[in-house]
Amino acid sequence: MNLTSAKGGVLIALEQLRSNKVRASLTILGIVIGVATVMTMAAAISGFRGSVMESLEAMGPRNFIVDRFDQTQVRLADDAQRAPWEGKPAITFAEARMLRDLPSIRSVATSAGTGGPVKYRSRSVPSVQLQGYSAQWVDYTLGDFVAGRNFLPVDEERTSNVAVLSLGLADALFPAGNAVGKEIRIKGEAFRVVGVYKQKENIFSGGNDTWAIIPTTSAIKRLGADPEWMSLLVVPASGYTQQQAMDDVTARLRSARGLRPGQENDFALMRQEAFGELFDRMTGVFFIVLIVLAGIGLIVGGVGVVGIMMISVTERTREIGVRKALGATPREILWQFLVESMTVTLIGGVIGLAIAMGFAALIASISPIPAAIPLWAVGASLLAAAVSGVGFGLYPAFKAARLDPVEALRYE
Repeated sequence: MNLTSAKGGVLIALEQLRSNKVRASLTILGIVIGVATVMTMAAAISGFRGSVMESLEAMGPRNFIVDRFDQTQVRLADDAQRAPWEGKPAITFAEARMLRDLPSIRSVATSAGTGGPVKYRSRSVPSVQLQGYSAQWVDYTLGDFVAGRNFLPVDEERTSNVAVLSLGLADALFPAGNAVGKEIRIKGEAFRVVGVYKQKENIFSGGNDTWAIIPTTSAIKRLGADPEWMSLLVVPASGYTQQQAMDDVTARLRSARGLRPGQENDFALMRQEAFGELFDRMTGVFFIVLIVLAGIGLIVGGVGVVGIMMISVTERTREIGVRKALGATPREILWQFLVESMTVTLIGGVIGLAIAMGFAALIASISPIPAAIPLWAVGASLLAAAVSGVGFGLYPAFKAARLDPVEALRYE
């Protein structure tokens, strides 16, 4: 089959679509829906993943978390199975102080969160993320103080009622500014504002800028944060790799907890990359669902392709007979109809891709997710459309190729 014949098949397919617009539209609708759905979701997931990875990178690719159990491991458990934290003691303040003495560690911040209302006079924000940190939290987070300062290590030692507000919370409580030095009520407790902090925008913080940071000891004693779920935010020292720092932390904790060789760790160290890997595992399930939905759309569209091609074969029976009488081989007839079928499905794929690009641009404009269709997805969608065209066009093409030329010429 030469290029001229293929071009002729494409032109014939376009003419068939033009002359039967309604029938052609219904035929490719399933393909359009399938491709548009998968490409839109692929753009959203790809953009979200890029933002997640950028945010994790911004928080420090070498940083890691020490926790009671590994929260990056997805588990499906029933009531008969033990919870992953059972039998594992909570992280303690003494362990945090112990790890700060390691030469491979730059800083260790304790972390214990809760939530509740924050109020200043008549203004109130009912649902605020209340994060208990030690003063070293600024080493783990990218951003700047726009007013005031951070609280001091001595504030944690004294369980002082001091707070750093996010810029969004400060604006909500103090529209005119001047939040520093004011007394606010957090879950009914009086706290003094010492600073206002603007965190670098990322996918995690973009949707929630109403939070307050208080010393971990104050969060536990005054606000009801649960010490059983305290974790540590660890920043390795310069000159040491992440692995060296993690090895030192593991050795020190195992020794302090009296774990013998061969015993499993009763704590977990979580790298920033592990959260990205967790995201990949979770979105992998969505991709499987999307592929199934796309397959259904392609099947629906493919059934339509079979129908329209069968009608085309019937309407052009005499034409096929003439072509065979003039020397066209069954292989050339077969190829012509396969090219027509691929053209129909490719048009559906291109339309679906165009719709998906529009939705991706809309998502990027109204949300912090930089949705964009990856190049591999463009190629994969067009390839899938072409392959479906070949698959669903085979039967009509074989039928056309096997027509008896004499019987075809007699067809009215």
